[in-house]
Amino acid sequence: MKIFETDFRFSKTLHMKYALHVPEAAQRSPQDKWPTILFLHGLGESGDDASAVLREGLPRHVTQHPDFPFIVVAPQCPWNTWWPELADYLDQLLLHCETTLPIDKQRLYLSGISMGGFGSWYLGTLWPGRFAAVAPICGGGLVFHGFPKRVERLKDTPVWAFHGAKDDIIPLAETQILVDALTKCGGTVDLTVYPNAGHDSWTETYNNPELYSWFLSHRAEELRSRPRNEDAYS
Repeated sequence: MKIFETDFRFSKTLHMKYALHVPEAAQRSPQDKWPTILFLHGLGESGDDASAVLREGLPRHVTQHPDFPFIVVAPQCPWNTWWPELADYLDQLLLHCETTLPIDKQRLYLSGISMGGFGSWYLGTLWPGRFAAVAPICGGGLVFHGFPKRVERLKDTPVWAFHGAKDDIIPLAETQILVDALTKCGGTVDLTVYPNAGHDSWTETYNNPELYSWFLSHRAEELRSRPRNEDAYS
């Protein structure tokens, strides 16, 4: 994965750093559209050294498997910032990537770990229909953001959540609450619990080829418009 930087401006300018993986085959045939995953890292990878993004989760897996057959966009969250605060900037990053890379917008997927798991639940509900499928790992949803009721916005989006039963940093109950709420409203959701895993439930998840087959089995056939002016904390 390579590191890139760019500036996006809303109420203030944010100098965003992100790691990017583009399969060699996609570089050779830019006319073909490729499935893409937006990956949100955990708290420990925040800061201003974008190489930290490569340490955990999907970027680490991609580094170990350079032939990984998805485009991967992995932005870095600055210190003392949370993913919901960056929603407008992430929107601009995706739009930028969609205009410069051979991204198949009907096969755009979302996943994240820990803080990024929370961010995945949040962004999925902020832009229902934008992502063909969402895979939050050891995350949850804050009451401050309207969860668990907010998860009903994902009713029409396939979700596969993951959590370690022995996670002592983010309890399994944080994911279970959202899975139960989504199930109750008729959503399509699966939950995988690793009985012996602690907080690191992402290594096993990203090493599982079934995850990527599951992603590819879903398409966003009807892309809905994204709410652009929604308060990030609503």
